[in-house]
Amino acid sequence: MNMIRTALVAGVVAVTASMTFSSANAAGDAPHAPEHHWSFSGLFGTYDRAALRRGFEVYNGVCAGCHSLRLVAYRNLMDIGFTEAEVKAIAADVDVPAEPNEEGEIEDRPGIPADKFKSPFANENAARASNGGALPPDLSLIIKARLNGSNYVNGLLTGYTDAPAGEEVPEGMYYNANFSGHLIAMAPPLSDEGVDYADKTKATVKQQAEDVVTFLTWAAQPELEERKRMGIKVILFLLLMTGLLYVLKRRIWADVH
Repeated sequence: MNMIRTALVAGVVAVTASMTFSSANAAGDAPHAPEHHWSFSGLFGTYDRAALRRGFEVYNGVCAGCHSLRLVAYRNLMDIGFTEAEVKAIAADVDVPAEPNEEGEIEDRPGIPADKFKSPFANENAARASNGGALPPDLSLIIKARLNGSNYVNGLLTGYTDAPAGEEVPEGMYYNANFSGHLIAMAPPLSDEGVDYADKTKATVKQQAEDVVTFLTWAAQPELEERKRMGIKVILFLLLMTGLLYVLKRRIWADVH
């Protein structure tokens, strides 16, 4: 019995070690997302409103041609500083399907603030057909869907570079130092002066990446600032309650020696 128990323990240890080694290798294959300091990082972090507006400009001018943002409505833009008139103009700039008419036909109408962001493709098959079989992901929750999401997306957008000497890049693929495997089907989406910022900020690749990541982080976590404010209030309440309980305890046990 002792021999069997010993063999079982040895087997478990061997399997565990093998799994740990494999996991470590797998983790080592994926590049580490470069760290970046964000205005919304930390307990007291908040979204940079100017960066949010610029980030929308990058999304609308660059990303929206392939990537949807189906969980965000145009009216949500008022939460990051756009006026009602601006939102109405942005929404009206796209055509969306209207309700079926009396003949059952569906015609397009100008968008309104209550509409969700229009998808660039009618359906998944159309999206794949336009992208060589690849399906561009929806960006509504992309920051939450990736580990260390903000840094990951920022690293991906700024990681395009020439492949090292001797490494071949297949046709239709691109080399990205910050992408797992380093080969990616998405062409570099950003270029210097690729957008004209309304506030005249110089549109470098680095600046565009930071701005659109800030915007996408807000899209995925619009409640972030409120959640942090609530967290601070809870911490202050607990500190106050701790002080009151300590005073109460001293009063109750003051006569006990």
